[in-house]
Amino acid sequence: MKRRSLLQGMALLPALPLLGSYAPLSLAESSASSTPITPLDKPHSAWRELLPPAAYAVLFEEDTERAGSSPLNQEKRAGTFICAACYLPLFESQHKYESGTGWPSFTQPIAGHTGFKRDFKLIFPRTEYHCARCGGHQGHLFDDGPQPRGERWCNNGLALRFIPQGEALPALRS
Repeated sequence: MKRRSLLQGMALLPALPLLGSYAPLSLAESSASSTPITPLDKPHSAWRELLPPAAYAVLFEEDTERAGSSPLNQEKRAGTFICAACYLPLFESQHKYESGTGWPSFTQPIAGHTGFKRDFKLIFPRTEYHCARCGGHQGHLFDDGPQPRGERWCNNGLALRFIPQGEALPALRS
């Protein structure tokens, strides 16, 4: 972290009570979708049995994989990126781009398939996004992406699976 960012974050400490709580933002504040997503009511212990430990840590303990470690960084084929836990489609490949950050990045998600909450882990507030269905942590939304939207959806590769175009999407996990 750059020294300036750290100092700016520290300057916000006295204002944290004024910034609001860490409560999840409602899905109504996420992108609109023509098909509403029904959230799963599945305990984290059940997901732990289905996922590799590193994927579980990212999805349900909000861990972050090491930059540059995901093979999805190099994925250039047409297809769909789905949640690694519940298999909900989250991103279409035409919205993937090389951000230079070391994580798979997208200009926009599939409408209505993400939910949001505030993240203060680095002291200053960030927008964290999750799968709207299972609640699995995907990454963070930044406003430094390419035009016209200016959005960078920075995703953990461990939180995604890629399904090439022409292959059937797996059935949603319940």
